[in-house]
Amino acid sequence: MAIKFQYNKTSLGELGKQLKMRQKALPTIKSKESALRSEVKKAKDSAADYRRRLEALKGEYDYMVSLWGEFDSDLLRISDVDLGVRKIAGVRIPELEDVRFEEKSYDLFSSPAWFADGIDILKRLARLGLEFEVYNRRMELLDFARRKTTQKVNLYEKVQIPGYEDAIRKIKRFMEDEENLSKSAQKIVKTKQQAAGEGAML
Repeated sequence: MAIKFQYNKTSLGELGKQLKMRQKALPTIKSKESALRSEVKKAKDSAADYRRRLEALKGEYDYMVSLWGEFDSDLLRISDVDLGVRKIAGVRIPELEDVRFEEKSYDLFSSPAWFADGIDILKRLARLGLEFEVYNRRMELLDFARRKTTQKVNLYEKVQIPGYEDAIRKIKRFMEDEENLSKSAQKIVKTKQQAAGEGAML
């Protein structure tokens, strides 16, 4: 990224402000990146944990597979899912707060005894499945934010800060050269004036 500047004090002051702003912001952005990196890892670990638990629960479900043909699928349905939002390092992420089920009553005496266990397994499967999806989404959002923050850190560290420093160095050198030339020109003029003054005296 080429930084546009002019060889004057105003441009030097403006570049100095921009450089200080970026140097001040860099540690904050780096700590945000670090926090996001650790949150992404936590979300990945949690998602993996929910996946393992889901697989184990599916094993219980599959164990009763021959019985599910008798199960009345109208007995249980999800009536509502409460999702909250919280912020982690400035990123809004979803949080599963509650899963509400609508359960139809059934005759305990005429229905198979395993229906109660079946309903419990289905509830746990639904809740775990939703928690897995929420953690997956959380991981995606945090990882996206982390990548954006890493890009900003790299932009500041590798492009903008060195660019501003280089531009400031060029302006300072130019102004020093200009000052030296001005002093040299003044000396030459003074020397000529002195020589002309001495020549007039003779």
